[in-house]
Amino acid sequence: MGEGTQAISVRLARDSAEIAAAQRLRYEVFVEELGGDGPLVDHGARLEKDRFDPFFDHLLALDGERVIGVYRLLRQDQAEAAGQFYSEDEYDLTALKRSGRRLLELGRSCLHRDYRGGTAMFQLWQGLADYVLAHGIEVLFGTASFHGTDVEGLAGPLSFLHHRHLAPSDLRVRARAFQPMDLVPEAAIDRRQAMREIPALIKAYLRLGGCVGEGAFIDHAFNTTDVCLVMDTARMDGRQRALYTRGSAE
Repeated sequence: MGEGTQAISVRLARDSAEIAAAQRLRYEVFVEELGGDGPLVDHGARLEKDRFDPFFDHLLALDGERVIGVYRLLRQDQAEAAGQFYSEDEYDLTALKRSGRRLLELGRSCLHRDYRGGTAMFQLWQGLADYVLAHGIEVLFGTASFHGTDVEGLAGPLSFLHHRHLAPSDLRVRARAFQPMDLVPEAAIDRRQAMREIPALIKAYLRLGGCVGEGAFIDHAFNTTDVCLVMDTARMDGRQRALYTRGSAE
């Protein structure tokens, strides 16, 4: 089907109806496609939602009036109002919270299936870069997922992330229900195969200088194995910064 003829626009959701449209897209992707669930998922209305939605900003990609991409954004002041960051259920974020840096949590990034591989993700990343600039954000973080909970089947890519992309100690969050990621010695990893098995969104963060926290979290409700990505804007080199501000990730 592909992208529509109208230009894709990106902006924050303005009202509850637009947030519901984002939750409907999330349902299509995270529940129907990937088999996820959760205590507040509304199967009757086909909405994937949780208690944090009222506190997040919802960045939307729209083709005309149709929501075709979403990103959830939570600043530290919003997290304080919510009582915590979303990912604190899975990860100890003490290192980040003690850093004194301005934090932004990212989550629930998804595109409608007809818009994957096109420019929509580029546009969302450009909108995210504008948001980061407007709010003076210094460190971005959030969980990103491998589909499924078979850790042995994911040993290669998880080990590759641990050995090659572990966060520096001052940004190193740690999984609470700790699943070790160093499952294969670095010398034994098939790097090419490991990279093929890493989801596109995680690879995009890595290209931008992102790194991972220590340990994975097995999310049985969402049928995923999660890692926590951290991206320090101060550590980005010129090439990575240019990629990021152009929104060139896929």
